[in-house]
Amino acid sequence: MGVTRTVATGLLVTATAGAAAAWGARAVLQHQAALARAAIGKPLGEDAPLADRVYKKRHGGTIDLLVLGDSIAAGLGADGPRGTLGARLARQVSKRTERAVRLRTAAVVGSESSRLAEQLASLPPDYAPDVAVVVVGGNDVTHRVPVVESVSHLEACVSALRRRGTAVVVGTCPDLGALTPVPQPLRALGSRASRQLAAAQQEAALRHGAYVVSLADVVGPFFITNPDEMFSLDRFHPSSLGYKRTAQAMLPSVLAALGEHDEVPFGHLAPDLTVVPEGRVSVPAAPTA
Repeated sequence: MGVTRTVATGLLVTATAGAAAAWGARAVLQHQAALARAAIGKPLGEDAPLADRVYKKRHGGTIDLLVLGDSIAAGLGADGPRGTLGARLARQVSKRTERAVRLRTAAVVGSESSRLAEQLASLPPDYAPDVAVVVVGGNDVTHRVPVVESVSHLEACVSALRRRGTAVVVGTCPDLGALTPVPQPLRALGSRASRQLAAAQQEAALRHGAYVVSLADVVGPFFITNPDEMFSLDRFHPSSLGYKRTAQAMLPSVLAALGEHDEVPFGHLAPDLTVVPEGRVSVPAAPTA
Protein backbone atom coordinates (compact mmCIF):
# COMPACT_ATOMS: atom_id res chain seq x y z
CA MET A 1 0.00 0.00 0.00
CA GLY A 2 2.87 2.33 0.86
CA VAL A 3 4.52 1.81 -2.54
CA THR A 4 1.21 2.24 -4.36
CA ARG A 5 0.48 5.44 -2.46
CA THR A 6 3.98 6.74 -3.24
CA VAL A 7 3.62 6.01 -6.96
CA ALA A 8 0.17 7.60 -7.06
CA THR A 9 1.47 10.66 -5.26
CA GLY A 10 4.38 10.89 -7.70
CA LEU A 11 2.08 10.66 -10.69
CA LEU A 12 -0.19 13.32 -9.21
CA VAL A 13 2.76 15.64 -8.64
CA THR A 14 4.03 14.99 -12.17
CA ALA A 15 0.59 15.58 -13.69
CA THR A 16 0.14 18.73 -11.65
CA ALA A 17 3.55 20.02 -12.68
CA GLY A 18 2.84 19.14 -16.31
CA ALA A 19 -0.49 20.92 -16.22
CA ALA A 20 1.13 23.96 -14.61
CA ALA A 21 3.86 23.97 -17.25
CA ALA A 22 1.31 23.67 -20.04
CA TRP A 23 -0.75 26.48 -18.55
CA GLY A 24 2.37 28.60 -18.18
CA ALA A 25 3.43 27.93 -21.77
CA ARG A 26 -0.07 28.77 -23.02
CA ALA A 27 -0.05 31.99 -21.03
CA VAL A 28 3.33 32.95 -22.49
CA LEU A 29 2.12 32.26 -26.05
CA GLN A 30 -1.09 34.21 -25.49
CA HIS A 31 0.94 37.12 -24.16
CA GLN A 32 3.29 36.94 -27.14
CA ALA A 33 0.34 36.80 -29.54
CA ALA A 34 -1.07 39.95 -27.95
CA LEU A 35 2.30 41.66 -28.29
CA ALA A 36 2.52 40.61 -31.95
CA ARG A 37 -0.97 41.92 -32.71
CA ALA A 38 -0.10 45.21 -31.05
CA ALA A 39 3.19 45.45 -32.97
CA ILE A 40 1.56 44.68 -36.33
CA GLY A 41 -1.62 46.70 -35.82
CA LYS A 42 -3.64 47.74 -38.87
CA PRO A 43 -1.74 50.64 -40.43
CA LEU A 44 -2.92 49.54 -43.88
CA GLY A 45 -6.59 49.45 -43.00
CA GLU A 46 -8.67 46.56 -44.27
CA ASP A 47 -9.26 47.50 -47.91
CA ALA A 48 -6.90 46.40 -50.67
CA PRO A 49 -6.46 48.51 -53.84
CA LEU A 50 -9.04 47.78 -56.54
CA ALA A 51 -7.13 46.42 -59.53
CA ASP A 52 -9.85 44.72 -61.59
CA ARG A 53 -9.83 45.67 -65.27
CA VAL A 54 -8.62 44.42 -68.64
CA TYR A 55 -4.85 44.61 -69.01
CA LYS A 56 -3.21 45.14 -72.42
CA LYS A 57 -6.47 45.59 -74.30
CA ARG A 58 -4.62 45.90 -77.59
CA HIS A 59 -3.98 42.16 -77.56
CA GLY A 60 -6.66 39.72 -78.69
CA GLY A 61 -7.81 36.42 -77.25
CA THR A 62 -8.69 37.68 -73.77
CA ILE A 63 -7.71 35.47 -70.84
CA ASP A 64 -9.94 35.64 -67.76
CA LEU A 65 -7.93 35.54 -64.52
CA LEU A 66 -9.67 35.11 -61.16
CA VAL A 67 -7.94 35.63 -57.80
CA LEU A 68 -9.41 34.15 -54.62
CA GLY A 69 -8.25 33.98 -51.01
CA ASP A 70 -7.05 36.26 -48.26
CA SER A 71 -5.34 39.64 -47.94
CA ILE A 72 -2.30 38.51 -49.93
CA ALA A 73 -4.54 37.46 -52.79
CA ALA A 74 -6.41 40.76 -52.48
CA GLY A 75 -3.17 42.77 -52.52
CA LEU A 76 -3.28 44.51 -49.14
CA GLY A 77 0.00 46.35 -48.64
CA ALA A 78 0.55 47.31 -52.28
CA ASP A 79 1.12 51.00 -52.99
CA GLY A 80 -1.71 51.03 -55.53
CA PRO A 81 -3.74 48.84 -57.91
CA ARG A 82 -0.78 48.12 -60.19
CA GLY A 83 1.19 46.71 -57.27
CA THR A 84 -1.27 44.01 -56.23
CA LEU A 85 -0.68 40.33 -56.83
CA GLY A 86 -3.55 40.11 -59.31
CA ALA A 87 -2.46 43.11 -61.37
CA ARG A 88 1.15 41.96 -61.51
CA LEU A 89 0.10 38.47 -62.58
CA ALA A 90 -2.25 39.89 -65.20
CA ARG A 91 0.48 42.04 -66.76
CA GLN A 92 3.05 39.26 -66.72
CA VAL A 93 0.64 36.72 -68.22
CA SER A 94 -0.30 39.22 -70.90
CA LYS A 95 3.34 39.87 -71.72
CA ARG A 96 4.18 36.17 -71.98
CA THR A 97 1.09 35.14 -73.95
CA GLU A 98 0.47 38.32 -75.95
CA ARG A 99 -3.16 38.13 -74.85
CA ALA A 100 -5.30 40.66 -73.07
CA VAL A 101 -6.00 39.62 -69.47
CA ARG A 102 -9.24 40.44 -67.68
CA LEU A 103 -8.63 40.41 -63.93
CA ARG A 104 -11.37 39.68 -61.43
CA THR A 105 -10.54 39.69 -57.72
CA ALA A 106 -12.94 37.97 -55.33
CA ALA A 107 -10.35 37.68 -52.53
CA VAL A 108 -11.30 39.41 -49.30
CA VAL A 109 -8.92 40.79 -46.67
CA GLY A 110 -8.96 38.71 -43.49
CA SER A 111 -10.43 35.60 -45.09
CA GLU A 112 -9.89 32.12 -43.77
CA SER A 113 -10.33 29.13 -46.08
CA SER A 114 -13.93 28.82 -44.92
CA ARG A 115 -14.76 32.01 -46.82
CA LEU A 116 -13.71 30.64 -50.20
CA ALA A 117 -17.25 29.33 -50.74
CA GLU A 118 -18.62 32.81 -50.08
CA GLN A 119 -16.17 34.28 -52.58
CA LEU A 120 -17.24 31.76 -55.21
CA ALA A 121 -20.89 32.50 -54.48
CA SER A 122 -20.24 36.18 -55.26
CA LEU A 123 -19.42 35.28 -58.87
CA PRO A 124 -22.02 35.08 -61.66
CA PRO A 125 -23.21 31.47 -62.07
CA ASP A 126 -22.05 31.37 -65.70
CA TYR A 127 -18.64 32.93 -65.03
CA ALA A 128 -15.91 30.48 -66.11
CA PRO A 129 -12.44 32.05 -65.92
CA ASP A 130 -9.59 30.45 -67.81
CA VAL A 131 -7.42 30.27 -64.70
CA ALA A 132 -7.96 30.93 -61.01
CA VAL A 133 -5.22 31.68 -58.49
CA VAL A 134 -5.97 30.81 -54.86
CA VAL A 135 -3.78 32.03 -51.99
CA VAL A 136 -5.11 31.33 -48.51
CA GLY A 137 -4.07 29.82 -45.18
CA GLY A 138 -2.28 32.44 -43.09
CA ASN A 139 -5.41 33.42 -41.19
CA ASP A 140 -6.28 29.76 -40.66
CA VAL A 141 -2.96 29.36 -38.85
CA THR A 142 -3.22 32.50 -36.75
CA HIS A 143 -6.82 31.64 -35.81
CA ARG A 144 -5.86 28.02 -35.11
CA VAL A 145 -8.30 26.47 -37.56
CA PRO A 146 -7.75 22.66 -37.67
CA VAL A 147 -5.81 21.63 -40.77
CA VAL A 148 -8.44 19.09 -41.80
CA GLU A 149 -11.16 21.72 -41.69
CA SER A 150 -9.07 24.28 -43.53
CA VAL A 151 -8.11 21.88 -46.31
CA SER A 152 -11.68 20.65 -46.78
CA HIS A 153 -12.72 24.20 -47.74
CA LEU A 154 -9.84 24.46 -50.20
CA GLU A 155 -10.77 21.12 -51.77
CA ALA A 156 -14.37 22.25 -52.23
CA CYS A 157 -13.18 25.48 -53.86
CA VAL A 158 -10.83 23.73 -56.29
CA SER A 159 -13.49 21.18 -57.23
CA ALA A 160 -16.09 23.91 -57.81
CA LEU A 161 -13.72 25.86 -60.04
CA ARG A 162 -12.79 22.82 -62.07
CA ARG A 163 -16.46 22.03 -62.61
CA ARG A 164 -16.65 25.45 -64.26
CA GLY A 165 -13.87 24.37 -66.61
CA THR A 166 -11.29 26.54 -64.88
CA ALA A 167 -7.63 25.66 -64.40
CA VAL A 168 -6.52 26.30 -60.82
CA VAL A 169 -3.22 27.36 -59.27
CA VAL A 170 -2.91 27.18 -55.48
CA GLY A 171 -0.23 29.16 -53.68
CA THR A 172 0.22 27.28 -50.43
CA CYS A 173 0.34 28.97 -47.03
CA PRO A 174 3.44 31.17 -46.65
CA ASP A 175 5.94 30.44 -43.88
CA LEU A 176 4.85 32.59 -40.93
CA GLY A 177 8.33 32.18 -39.49
CA ALA A 178 9.34 35.13 -41.68
CA LEU A 179 7.24 37.53 -39.59
CA THR A 180 9.85 39.30 -37.47
CA PRO A 181 7.33 41.24 -35.31
CA VAL A 182 6.23 37.89 -33.88
CA PRO A 183 8.48 36.90 -30.94
CA GLN A 184 9.93 33.48 -30.27
CA PRO A 185 8.84 30.81 -29.54
CA LEU A 186 5.52 31.87 -31.08
CA ARG A 187 7.20 32.53 -34.42
CA ALA A 188 8.70 29.03 -34.51
CA LEU A 189 5.31 27.50 -33.70
CA GLY A 190 3.72 29.60 -36.43
CA SER A 191 6.36 28.47 -38.90
CA ARG A 192 5.75 24.81 -38.10
CA ALA A 193 1.96 25.18 -38.25
CA SER A 194 2.04 27.08 -41.54
CA ARG A 195 4.32 24.50 -43.15
CA GLN A 196 2.06 21.69 -41.94
CA LEU A 197 -0.93 23.42 -43.50
CA ALA A 198 1.00 24.10 -46.71
CA ALA A 199 1.90 20.41 -47.03
CA ALA A 200 -1.74 19.38 -46.56
CA GLN A 201 -2.89 22.03 -49.05
CA GLN A 202 -0.38 20.76 -51.59
CA GLU A 203 -1.56 17.17 -51.34
CA ALA A 204 -5.24 18.11 -51.54
CA ALA A 205 -4.82 20.58 -54.41
CA LEU A 206 -2.86 18.13 -56.54
CA ARG A 207 -5.40 15.39 -55.86
CA HIS A 208 -8.17 17.63 -57.20
CA GLY A 209 -6.26 18.70 -60.29
CA ALA A 210 -4.75 22.05 -59.28
CA TYR A 211 -1.24 23.27 -59.92
CA VAL A 212 0.63 24.03 -56.71
CA VAL A 213 3.22 26.67 -55.87
CA SER A 214 5.05 26.40 -52.54
CA LEU A 215 5.28 30.06 -51.57
CA ALA A 216 7.51 29.17 -48.61
CA ASP A 217 10.07 27.67 -51.01
CA VAL A 218 9.90 29.89 -54.09
CA VAL A 219 9.49 33.31 -52.53
CA GLY A 220 9.88 32.85 -48.77
CA PRO A 221 13.69 33.27 -48.79
CA PHE A 222 13.35 36.78 -50.27
CA PHE A 223 11.12 37.82 -47.37
CA ILE A 224 13.55 36.37 -44.84
CA THR A 225 16.70 37.95 -46.28
CA ASN A 226 15.19 41.28 -47.42
CA PRO A 227 12.33 42.03 -45.01
CA ASP A 228 12.65 45.82 -45.32
CA GLU A 229 11.96 45.62 -49.07
CA MET A 230 9.58 42.68 -49.21
CA PHE A 231 7.19 43.66 -46.41
CA SER A 232 4.88 46.66 -46.30
CA LEU A 233 4.43 49.10 -43.44
CA ASP A 234 2.81 46.59 -41.09
CA ARG A 235 5.69 44.08 -41.53
CA PHE A 236 3.05 41.41 -42.10
CA HIS A 237 1.75 41.89 -45.66
CA PRO A 238 3.92 42.10 -48.78
CA SER A 239 4.94 45.43 -50.22
CA SER A 240 4.53 46.21 -53.92
CA LEU A 241 8.00 44.70 -54.45
CA GLY A 242 6.98 41.69 -52.37
CA TYR A 243 3.95 41.18 -54.61
CA LYS A 244 6.17 41.54 -57.68
CA ARG A 245 8.40 38.73 -56.41
CA THR A 246 5.37 36.62 -55.49
CA ALA A 247 3.80 37.09 -58.94
CA GLN A 248 7.08 36.20 -60.64
CA ALA A 249 7.31 33.11 -58.46
CA MET A 250 3.77 31.97 -59.33
CA LEU A 251 3.93 32.79 -63.04
CA PRO A 252 5.37 29.46 -64.29
CA SER A 253 2.46 27.48 -62.85
CA VAL A 254 -0.10 29.98 -64.12
CA LEU A 255 1.35 29.68 -67.63
CA ALA A 256 1.46 25.89 -67.33
CA ALA A 257 -2.18 25.85 -66.23
CA LEU A 258 -3.02 27.86 -69.34
CA GLY A 259 -1.24 25.34 -71.52
CA GLU A 260 1.69 27.60 -72.42
CA HIS A 261 4.25 24.98 -71.40
CA ASP A 262 4.38 21.59 -69.72
CA GLU A 263 7.28 21.80 -67.26
CA VAL A 264 7.42 23.72 -64.01
CA PRO A 265 10.49 24.62 -61.92
CA PHE A 266 11.49 23.85 -58.34
CA GLY A 267 8.78 24.66 -55.82
CA HIS A 268 6.03 24.06 -58.38
CA LEU A 269 4.03 20.87 -58.81
CA ALA A 270 1.71 19.92 -61.67
CA PRO A 271 -1.28 17.62 -61.23
CA ASP A 272 -1.60 14.34 -63.06
CA LEU A 273 -4.04 15.48 -65.73
CA THR A 274 -4.41 11.94 -67.08
CA VAL A 275 -6.29 11.26 -63.85
CA VAL A 276 -8.12 14.59 -63.75
CA PRO A 277 -8.07 15.66 -67.42
CA GLU A 278 -10.56 18.50 -67.06
CA GLY A 279 -7.94 20.52 -65.21
CA ARG A 280 -6.45 22.12 -68.32
CA VAL A 281 -8.34 24.63 -70.42
CA SER A 282 -7.84 25.87 -73.96
CA VAL A 283 -7.10 29.57 -74.23
CA PRO A 284 -8.34 31.20 -77.43
CA ALA A 285 -5.63 32.26 -79.84
CA ALA A 286 -5.15 35.90 -80.58
CA PRO A 287 -6.80 36.85 -83.84
CA THR A 288 -4.45 37.37 -86.76
CA ALA A 289 -4.27 40.69 -88.49
